[in-house]
Amino acid sequence: MAQDKRVEQITDMEVDFAQWYTDICRKAELVEYASVKGFTILRPYGYAIWENIQNIMDGMFKKTGHVNVAMPVLIPESLLKKEGELVNGFAPEVAWVTMGGSEKLEERLAFRPTSETMFCDHWHSVLHSYRELPMLYNQWCSVIRWEKTTRPFLRSREFWWQEGHTIHETAEEAQKETEQQLNCYADFFENVLAIPVVRGRKTEKEKFAGAEATYTVECMMKDRKSLQGATSHYFGDKFSRAYDVTFTGRDNKLQYPFQTSWGSTTRMIGAVIMTHGDNNGLVLPPQIAPIQVIVLPIAQHKPGVLENAEKLRARLEEAGMRVKLDDSDNSMGWKCAQYEMKGVPLRVECGPRDLEAGQCVLVRRNDSEKITVKLEDLEAAVKEQLGVIHKMMYEKALKNMTDNTYEANTIEEADKLQKEHGGFIKTKWCGELDCELAMKEKAGMSSRCMPLKQSGTKGKCVCCGRECTTDIYWGISY
Repeated sequence: MAQDKRVEQITDMEVDFAQWYTDICRKAELVEYASVKGFTILRPYGYAIWENIQNIMDGMFKKTGHVNVAMPVLIPESLLKKEGELVNGFAPEVAWVTMGGSEKLEERLAFRPTSETMFCDHWHSVLHSYRELPMLYNQWCSVIRWEKTTRPFLRSREFWWQEGHTIHETAEEAQKETEQQLNCYADFFENVLAIPVVRGRKTEKEKFAGAEATYTVECMMKDRKSLQGATSHYFGDKFSRAYDVTFTGRDNKLQYPFQTSWGSTTRMIGAVIMTHGDNNGLVLPPQIAPIQVIVLPIAQHKPGVLENAEKLRARLEEAGMRVKLDDSDNSMGWKCAQYEMKGVPLRVECGPRDLEAGQCVLVRRNDSEKITVKLEDLEAAVKEQLGVIHKMMYEKALKNMTDNTYEANTIEEADKLQKEHGGFIKTKWCGELDCELAMKEKAGMSSRCMPLKQSGTKGKCVCCGRECTTDIYWGISY
């Protein structure tokens, strides 16, 4: 099949994975670089993917009682500084507003790098009684962090995300919320994005600034590097005390509520690209694909072909699928390459012979498999194949993660495995910071997480040799 130039210009992932990734981001028309360095424009196709992610995830949040709010984009410097750990953690990345029109502001205003401070300031004003708890809020917005090195979706100075913020009457309720949202993210990655994850807890070194505990879902990309997919944080009552957020408890005394926050970003689109993409472009999971089915008429100049192709499109749309008919005068080869680049999960081909035989051909994007189906079975066959595609994509990604997870007993062994294979290196760890730093220094790996499913077995710390029971995953991450 003749390849579109856009496909030809993609660098093979085996040659240069980073350039392959950037090529897809631009050639599939997901993003374009903005005139301000480090900022990107989400193009319509990229934003459509994000909209689908939002719609599904927002529905999941609302099923558990969360409501959406909107907080200001600017934070007074004095407010940001009230909780020391948070401001120290984000200080190098904060962008400041110092002028309002032509006048210098009396106090600098920070573009939000995250919104814990604004939520706490709000709760200080509106929370009065335990009867108003819990407050389960979520916000869809963009934030600004002045990153030194940027890459589309993975790390940019402005990115789009959701940030959940909740307060609770008891620590137990807040801890339950933290775990619930972690599992929500894991379910979304696996059941929507077709990306398997390791659910775990971050070390003290790697946890969110100001949190008592940070939980994460860690993913493995095709180049066997790890990517932090989403995080959920338990704050205890630290932020409540710093911002004087109180409520009258059941005992008629003032108490501090317990807080959580949790977030996921457009980085998920980057994860999809690097988990499922190939040298022809995107491979999109059906649930987030802007176009789930592309109908391509063959020999469309012949009588009845376009009319019947339109009928197939209308039937699939009526059945609830996102479908497009390409009746342009571009060649069939160009069209196939174009929609392969864009990762459309399923292609429906119909020509004069197919229509005469009362059939059409379905072509899966993920493996190029062709399936001939009767026209009367079209809707059921397409729905079935979209399910098959998700299952195949997940199983392929799971095999990549399983096959590239190794166990090591020493730093030297861990270093050797990482250099030879990449992937996750699973070891025992004593919990000491010195050992965590030693792994970074000697093997170039950071701690990814302590998996929630611990083996419970005893072993020697990979770094110092002391007896311990904690399992931990190490890796090289984006």
